[in-house]
Amino acid sequence: MKKVICKKEYDTETASLIKQYTVGAFGDPAGFEETLYQTADGLYFVYVCGGEASPYPTEDIQRIAKTKVKEWLANH
Repeated sequence: MKKVICKKEYDTETASLIKQYTVGAFGDPAGFEETLYQTADGLYFVYVCGGEASPYPTEDIQRIAKTKVKEWLANH
């Protein structure tokens, strides 16, 4: 998935996957995935997707500040 945020492109195909966090099983309406990526420029983002009853009923890309990456990793 690609998304442009503040004139910067975030692309799951070209970024480096750092960690994937999964809740529930495939097909679970409340299940979801959060995947942390880093771009070649050193920017971080989280790709999210899930079932209709999850916090992420549609796939999306969300930026994450470098200062928040350690916290995200500690909580996942």
